[in-house]
This record gives sequence, C-alpha cells and structure tokens, in this order.
Amino acid sequence: MKRLKKISTNIPEQLLKEACELTNLNQTEVLIAGLRELIAQHQRESIIDLKGKIKVDIDLDAIRQRVRL
Repeated sequence: MKRLKKISTNIPEQLLKEACELTNLNQTEVLIAGLRELIAQHQRESIIDLKGKIKVDIDLDAIRQRVRL
C-alpha cells in the first residue's frame, strides 16, 4: 500500500475551485494531478536539455538491411 502524507497548506480558494470544476476531480485528486504534471514537466525539460549532447552512431542501412545500388 502507498504511504500517504497528510498535509495542511494554504491554496487560493478560487484556484482550487476552478481546477476542480475543470477536471471534475476532488481537491485531493487535483493536487495529486498537479504534482504529477509538475514532475512530468521537469522530466520533459531534462530530456530537452540533452539535445545535442548525445552522440549516436547508428548504421541505419545495416539495421534496415538495405542494399545500396
């Protein structure tokens, strides 16, 4: 079973209300979804930061078993 942590925080009421209405999720589900999206965004940015830093030496013709004429 997942460990849960009970928290107490101050969140702008209108922000939470709007998020709940838009997603049809309850407050807890909205907060979890927001945290997951924040993590996913960070991971996407980390991947983008790798652009141009990874060297790939792949012979596509060999992989595709093409015969060049």
